Amino acid sequence: MRIEEFDVLVVGAGLSGLRAGLELSTKWNTAIISKVFPVRSHSGAAQGGINAALGNLEEGKGDTPKSHAFDTVKGSDYLADQDVVLFMCEEAPKIVVEFESMGAPFSRLESGLIAQRPFGGAGFPRTCYAGDRTGHALLHTLNEQSVRMGVTFFDEYFVIDLFMVEGKIAGLIALDISNGELVSFRSPYIILASGGFGRIFKRSTNAMINTGDGVGAAFRAGIPMQDVEFVQFHPTTLYGTNILITEGARGEGGYLFNTKGERFMEKTAPKAMELAPRDIVARSNETEVIEGRGFEDAYVHLDLTHLGAEKIKERLPGIREISIYFAGIDPIEKPIPVQPGQHYSMGGIGTKFNGDYGQTDLPGLYTIGECSCLSVHGANRLGGNSLLETAVFGRYIGKKLIEKGLPIKPSSSEIQTAESGTIERIERMFTSWNVNSGKKPVEIREEMGETMNRNVGVYRTENELKKATITLKKLQHEFLDTQVLTEDRRFNYGLIRTLELRSMLDIAEATAFASLWRKESRGAHFRTDYPSRNDDDFLVHTMVHRGKEGLEIKTKPVKLGIFEVKERKY
Repeated sequence: MRIEEFDVLVVGAGLSGLRAGLELSTKWNTAIISKVFPVRSHSGAAQGGINAALGNLEEGKGDTPKSHAFDTVKGSDYLADQDVVLFMCEEAPKIVVEFESMGAPFSRLESGLIAQRPFGGAGFPRTCYAGDRTGHALLHTLNEQSVRMGVTFFDEYFVIDLFMVEGKIAGLIALDISNGELVSFRSPYIILASGGFGRIFKRSTNAMINTGDGVGAAFRAGIPMQDVEFVQFHPTTLYGTNILITEGARGEGGYLFNTKGERFMEKTAPKAMELAPRDIVARSNETEVIEGRGFEDAYVHLDLTHLGAEKIKERLPGIREISIYFAGIDPIEKPIPVQPGQHYSMGGIGTKFNGDYGQTDLPGLYTIGECSCLSVHGANRLGGNSLLETAVFGRYIGKKLIEKGLPIKPSSSEIQTAESGTIERIERMFTSWNVNSGKKPVEIREEMGETMNRNVGVYRTENELKKATITLKKLQHEFLDTQVLTEDRRFNYGLIRTLELRSMLDIAEATAFASLWRKESRGAHFRTDYPSRNDDDFLVHTMVHRGKEGLEIKTKPVKLGIFEVKERKY
């Protein structure tokens, strides 16, 4: 078995992982492990932009980091931790300037300043962008800088499990996808930046790689999942494929229409209209379809035609290409058919209540990005804040670990004992999959996705959530007897899909379980049987554990004190 040793391991080569790795590589021997080549990471799919209170537009002159923080907390339906939100928003202008200094090709105003556009839930136009391919531009920028700094990459490695020595992180076991070899990576610090888990839903904007591998590994190591009931459904995904149609399309002035030709957002958000937060717009879209005002009983129209050809070609070229190639519609001439689809996970790996941002209860293990729950998004994320979170906390955690210094490593014999035990468990699991005669992993995955879409969607009820929990428990049992059809591990993507499903089932079950527990409506979690927000009983973070009797929930207080908790109106 191959052994690799580093001062720090970063799992994931999206924006979070690259920014952390870039910071750490200035001082320490750092490795980034990724199951895909870095520029194929899902960060590249982000379209709309990155938020910062720069005030580059005339109508944004009054913007401040505190205004940005207030909008973020209000958009979160007051479940975001206010101290960490304020920190993120204060760092935002520095991060954007840093990206610019690295060569990020931001769109520009005629003055030469970075262009900014309005986004949902924002009081000022603060979203900086690179056309409608902002994530792509920033991902390539960070990858270039990482290569320049000589960061060590292990591309096409699948992280299976973590291992500990005396209650502290000591390393992880990964599968080298190319040759099927198990590799032990030893390190006293591990940063999980492995991205989201949207593929637990059948209808999602997420890349196929977003399967929650880091969340599953942390959960199996005893770290709780935090706030996983809060799943963001983007209001505008392309009907039929669920490819993302950026919020920037509405930021540039796009309108939503039903079959009656009504701009129906006037009913739910008369001031903000199409630029209300995503949870509100998604529910409005879904309501139009449910009540019979949708096209083909399935979608509504996003109309950009009034923007004109020049503006669409300049500001939304990618959206035009997507519409033409995948829907046969040129948005210069016709409206785009859109429907809500799973887009983002506000919840993720649980973090400590006190201590450094991103630190978990397992010493030496940190988490950033969509796989984590630092709780800067609370119950609903504002568009433009996800790219910001990755860079702010990637840099922050890198700097913080360097300040802490390297811990004393356990002895080689202790590490060897821990990694050997982990490898034995993995090998037994592989062997059982090769001889089992149960369902194929794809059959279990299909039923899981259908269940999540049907029962844990935009609107939720106790009856539907109970059905979901029963089905997901059944699928967990069936997974124990699942089969992998070949023993050859070289480029065995049947094995990879099975390893992904192992984590996805845990996350799906925890999501349904926490959604059933939270008997209120808050942000993206909407219970038609409990349609009101209940601050007295549920202004808390959920922490889902695996107990002896199954899943259990503990709670963690929300950090308040900067902004008063109020009713959310737009």
